[in-house]
Amino acid sequence: MQKQQDLPKAFAELGIEIRFLKALRKMRFVEPSDIQAGMIPIALEGRDILGQARTGTGKTAAFGLPILQKIDPAGRLQGICLAPTRELAVQVTSEMQRMAEFANLHIVAVYGGQKIATQLHSLGRKTHLVVGTPGRVMDFMNRRVLDISQVRFVVLDEVDRMLDIGFRDDIKMILGRVKGPHQTFFVSATIEGEINRLARQYMKDPVEVNVSKDKMTVDEVDQTYITLERYEKFRVLRKIIETDDFAFTIVFCNTKASARKLAKKLYDAGVNAKEIHGDLMQRQRDRVMDQFRRHKLRVLVATDLAARGIDVSQISHIVNYDIPLDPEVYVHRIGRTARMGARGKAITFVSRDEGEQLTKVEMLINREVPERKVEGFTSKPPEEPADKPAEPQPLSRYDTPVHANAEAAPAKMPRKTLGGRFQPARRRRRL
Repeated sequence: MQKQQDLPKAFAELGIEIRFLKALRKMRFVEPSDIQAGMIPIALEGRDILGQARTGTGKTAAFGLPILQKIDPAGRLQGICLAPTRELAVQVTSEMQRMAEFANLHIVAVYGGQKIATQLHSLGRKTHLVVGTPGRVMDFMNRRVLDISQVRFVVLDEVDRMLDIGFRDDIKMILGRVKGPHQTFFVSATIEGEINRLARQYMKDPVEVNVSKDKMTVDEVDQTYITLERYEKFRVLRKIIETDDFAFTIVFCNTKASARKLAKKLYDAGVNAKEIHGDLMQRQRDRVMDQFRRHKLRVLVATDLAARGIDVSQISHIVNYDIPLDPEVYVHRIGRTARMGARGKAITFVSRDEGEQLTKVEMLINREVPERKVEGFTSKPPEEPADKPAEPQPLSRYDTPVHANAEAAPAKMPRKTLGGRFQPARRRRRL
């Protein structure tokens, strides 16, 4: 029998009880992160909290441990946690279940994509805490199978993302259904604007715990970009996978079609890769994520929405196969690596007409991202001699040739229009 002194003392000093310390020891928690040290004592006092911290800093344990400790095992539903995506709901549920292993608490995830009957069966047991996406929670509330009116704890996890993808009205509706005394947590990587307005409306004198220190990206991520042509992307990706120490990697694409195509090409090339995006059935997404979490999958090709809930240790590389249109998405992507103080690498592919997007990223993170050279691929076209005569441009079938004898030239016919699809390409911006 292990002695009590083997338990993580730093968490005990924050007020965490032995039954949860045992679980933390099994999860190999030793020292609390900044957000955990900041939130746990305040949460145990019963205060509402606005918690802001970067991705990968342990926010789930920051609100999960005090809530689980204050739940009465003899009671029924006492807490509701909202998450923006299925993956994050599953991730939070899994973490909470591990933390509650020795506490006899029942935690259930509810989300779209899984059979309603299966989730209803789970809810039929003595459920203490529900973690779910707003849409499915609203569905169960309307079916009168989920009554949250008297819950004591309400959590909005990744609240900024929930607002971004259009859950504002659902959030207000759900928060408005809670009638009894309760403690509320808003947890996010960024807290501003609409989140502050929601806090004023639905929270009571909240304490703001901000450990992000105004940093938009983590120092532990070594960031580089590679200039290339679009048709070179796959060959360059293969090259760096072969030359770099790619342990476990997420490759981000901007569209589902791009993710699907890239995953197939990697698999056909002998790389242990699979895709995750919104078109997959939930059981397929769960299966892929389970393989990736257990490190049985080397490369995960993902879209941003599907990857929102990924919290996997030992991710060595993030590759932006497509640079995101929104620079804040870049910050969320690279935050998948360098978890809990570890180091990681982020590589971004930038074609010649995407220089402006890279500049926006650099302005947001307030640092210059260095360029990386890949052997066998040139980042810039060769210089041409200044005295080289201009090459004649090929004629369009709609252009009239210029004759030496202007008088003999036929009258120029009006140019035909084939619509916006065939308008000449704009001059491309070069890096």
